[in-house]
Amino acid sequence: MAIRRNRRAMLVNLSLVLPCAGVVLWSLATGDLRLGVDQVVAALTGGQDGVVRTVVVTWRLPRVVAAAIFGAGLAVAGAIFQSLTRNPLAAPDVIGLSSGAYTGALIVIIGMGGGYLQVSAGALAGCSITAVVVHLLARRGDSGGFRLIVVGVGVSAMLTAANTWMLLRAQLEVAVAAAVWGAGSLNGIAWDRVAPAALATLALLVVAVRFQPALRVMEMGEETARSLGLRVERDRLILLLTGVALTAAVIAAAGPIAFVALAAPQIARRLTRGPGVTMTASALVGALVLTVSDHVAQHLLPQVLPVGVVTVVAGGAYLVWLLIREQRRRPS
Repeated sequence: MAIRRNRRAMLVNLSLVLPCAGVVLWSLATGDLRLGVDQVVAALTGGQDGVVRTVVVTWRLPRVVAAAIFGAGLAVAGAIFQSLTRNPLAAPDVIGLSSGAYTGALIVIIGMGGGYLQVSAGALAGCSITAVVVHLLARRGDSGGFRLIVVGVGVSAMLTAANTWMLLRAQLEVAVAAAVWGAGSLNGIAWDRVAPAALATLALLVVAVRFQPALRVMEMGEETARSLGLRVERDRLILLLTGVALTAAVIAAAGPIAFVALAAPQIARRLTRGPGVTMTASALVGALVLTVSDHVAQHLLPQVLPVGVVTVVAGGAYLVWLLIREQRRRPS
């Protein structure tokens, strides 16, 4: 049975790689200047010079790379939280991390008028502080995952109220800029913003994959994990820090992009039909979801929108479907 599951997971992972590659090429070829796949490949391999190479490598590639890597990072962060809490609703945007990052960014944008680096630092600080607060409030009691969700939702509600208050008191131009950042956007993103966040995200993804076996063992229960020689407290702390850091790295570069971390791990779990979420499948689904969503936001709507608007709509539809499905599964 285990061999069959592993084989299916590998087949699912391979089947997800092709759509991801196809969407990447599609996004690089689409725009005001439409290109052929051969032109895109030539530009990427150094066989194309001039305008085509500038459009593909300098203008379009940073956005596509950001969408793929950030989507993977958010999905793996969601997979970590959902596995540790054994709750499909445990995602950074549900338990308050995204709201905390937005609060930190708003303080810098409205109160200090800082630039990109300062706003990123504020978002990192807000996300980290919120994670510590939620963890400290949720660790008391025995109901683990459920308590984390309840505490996170409460903290998120309070931070959302504070964010709304700051936006209402800000000047109109500043409030509009802050609202666009808060929607989660890849518009105008370039290599100077993509490179550091992408490298940090990739490094954290390596750490997450390294601890995936420990995560799978912990899904069987703490007592079982300890009996198998697992250092539960240490590994759980490392995984939690990795999930928080993944969330903070993406939000610092692109703003709080909602619902990718919530939906991607569950979609991956249903594709692999495994007992728990898997890092690789979650990362591929997250990359695919965010890349497609960004293409829709950029090219298939009457005007260009932040990608977070598209993910909110798609994620809301997914959440409604999930609630209806769970309701039907309950005995009447």
